[in-house]
Amino acid sequence: MRLSAVVSVVRGLGPVVIGISLGFTLSLLSVSWTEEACYLGGRGGQEGPSSILTGNDAESEEDFEPRIVPYKQVQQSPAKKVFRAKYISTELGMRERLFVGVLTSKNTISTLGVAVNRTISHHLDTVVFFTGMRNRKVPHGMFVVSHGDERLIWNMFQTIRYILDHYINEYDWFYLVQDDAYTEADRIRALVDHLSMDRELYMGSPEEFIGGEMEGKYCYGGFGYLLSRTLLLRLQPFLENCRNDILSARPDEWLGRCIIDYTSANCVSEYEGLQYHHYELGKNSDPSKEQSDEFKKALTVHPVSDPEQMYRLHRYFTEIELQKTYDEIAKLQAEIKNVSAVAFEGNRSAQWPVGINPPFEPRSRFEVLKWEYFTEEEIYSCTDGSPKCELRGIDRMDVADVIDVAVGELNKKYIPVLHLKKQQLINGYRRFDPIRGMEYILDLQLEVVNQKGHSRSITKRVHLVRPLSQIEIIPMPYVTEATRVHIIIPLMMQVRSYVDHFLEVFAANAFETSENAILTFLFIYDPVEAQQVNQNDIFAGVKAQINTYERKYPAIKIPWISVKTETPSQIKFMDIISKKHPVDTLFFLANVDTRVNAEFLNRCRMNSINNWQVFFPIHFQDYNPDVAYHNQQRPATIDLVKDAGHFDRMSFEEACFYNSDYMATRTRMVADVQENEEILETLDIYEMFVKYSGLHVFRAVEPALHQQYRYQICNPRLSEDIYHRCVQSNLEGLGSRSQLAMLLFEQEQGNST
Repeated sequence: MRLSAVVSVVRGLGPVVIGISLGFTLSLLSVSWTEEACYLGGRGGQEGPSSILTGNDAESEEDFEPRIVPYKQVQQSPAKKVFRAKYISTELGMRERLFVGVLTSKNTISTLGVAVNRTISHHLDTVVFFTGMRNRKVPHGMFVVSHGDERLIWNMFQTIRYILDHYINEYDWFYLVQDDAYTEADRIRALVDHLSMDRELYMGSPEEFIGGEMEGKYCYGGFGYLLSRTLLLRLQPFLENCRNDILSARPDEWLGRCIIDYTSANCVSEYEGLQYHHYELGKNSDPSKEQSDEFKKALTVHPVSDPEQMYRLHRYFTEIELQKTYDEIAKLQAEIKNVSAVAFEGNRSAQWPVGINPPFEPRSRFEVLKWEYFTEEEIYSCTDGSPKCELRGIDRMDVADVIDVAVGELNKKYIPVLHLKKQQLINGYRRFDPIRGMEYILDLQLEVVNQKGHSRSITKRVHLVRPLSQIEIIPMPYVTEATRVHIIIPLMMQVRSYVDHFLEVFAANAFETSENAILTFLFIYDPVEAQQVNQNDIFAGVKAQINTYERKYPAIKIPWISVKTETPSQIKFMDIISKKHPVDTLFFLANVDTRVNAEFLNRCRMNSINNWQVFFPIHFQDYNPDVAYHNQQRPATIDLVKDAGHFDRMSFEEACFYNSDYMATRTRMVADVQENEEILETLDIYEMFVKYSGLHVFRAVEPALHQQYRYQICNPRLSEDIYHRCVQSNLEGLGSRSQLAMLLFEQEQGNST
């Protein structure tokens, strides 16, 4: 038993013992081989990878003395500033599709050049005009590059070089055309949208070189030509050689020779199935009578003799494109109807009109859109709260247009069986749906005439919608927040007590923060006060306060101007101030109870655009504290809540505008002022800009512009409209309806007891 137990144990441990023995044996053998190899290598006098010390190294190790190496802090180099592009498109290398350069001259830039700009600039992103010598006055709205020389070849060379220097990294395609050619902008844009950007393409109207000595063809400049970015980049190193070596009388031929010599690219009119259509217009021809297919398909038409012909061409091609759009809409509507017929809900799934968003669906009683009732003469929803008022201006034009469209659409439906004529509008309703546009319901009394000449009167209800168009980005002139603002504060005797608080707030918001603004006071004296100014100056205290702040802030100067008048008028005041400032001055006309801060001043700069837009902010007006906080403790600060105040839409006293815009508008008033001088007293700045400027009047609520409560003194000598606005502003500024109702209720309760 014992033997069998021992055998079983040995049998289990046997493989382990054998494995350990083999391991030791192999390790001993490998050590002996390694030592022999190292020994042989050292004996040969060569340092192998395994040799550690030589004899000299051993001796030097015995003589080694440790020493302390002083620590030197590693100076870190300043972090390299990473350049980030201003726009994401620049950093990602994204480019616009098409650049358009128009070759014009000193004699034609004000005629044909203006016509080209008006017909294509609003369809294309970038249009630059290149000319030799520039006129003294450049037409408004045009970007003109002048090369300073009238030589044609030199101008072409400078144009290509300017494009390479300034635009080559921003656009994929470059289209050059003369100002005596009409360009159908949408078609040229559609053409480049289907062309590959990496092709060396020279596309236009191919022409043989004069004399026929040179092989290849150039693009005739009269019909314009397309140059790819890839082609221009390849041409760039050789542009100077072209200027020095190539002689030609025509700039388009010179450019063609340059391109062919150094890039071997010939002018083509067709590429990958895309055609560059053009049409040569006959002398004194009428575009409306041209019926050829080549004319209707043309991208460019040349030559154009005068601006009137350019505009007639533009109208003709615009009508063609508009009709194509209508045909596409009709086709899409038919397809939607066909598809909706097999939908789950049948034709009910296709909202009327087809392709227009469905109507807004209110979620509560407060979201229900109201309909306005109107007739051909009156409307029963007035801005001033009156129950009815005369239908005039743009509203009258809108109603007349809708009635004409309704009758026209009915005739399209029933002609030739019936012919309808409008007799009168019985009922009219309209509402604005923010999702789909303006909707109309018309009850029309119509005279119906059949083919036999019999007629009768019927009533027909029609439903129309004027849909919202596609949202687009409108180009706006560039403005900056670095513009200095000149703040004008007219001051009369009755409001002197508000100056102390105004200066305290303004100093904290502007003086201490070094805001780029200049404060100017306008002291208004009546004739009696002006005579006593040396003995008893009513503004002496204010002037003393100004001196105090100037001593406190040595870098600040607060100018003031004294004016004598019997009838205070904004226009008369601004006439005086305007003459004392440069034309590029930005004015902010304010009140002494206006709390000016940096947030509003920045919006004043951004919303006032020279020769484009004036800004009239709607300030937040505090309610009368005796009403708003009746039997309550008044808060230290007032927030923009409905029980604290309201946006005073009846006040037009604050305004931001440029001096140049004011001067131009005043010039347009001269004729009316000569006929009636009182117009300067009856108009305010707002009405002046609305009636005479032609600028965009930007009127918006301004949460950063806050006014404390003050009862305004309304001048009865101003126009009736301005006077009533002032009175209404005082009434609405007393308190909210609920607050006034509570006061009346308490008063009634007190009287009853």
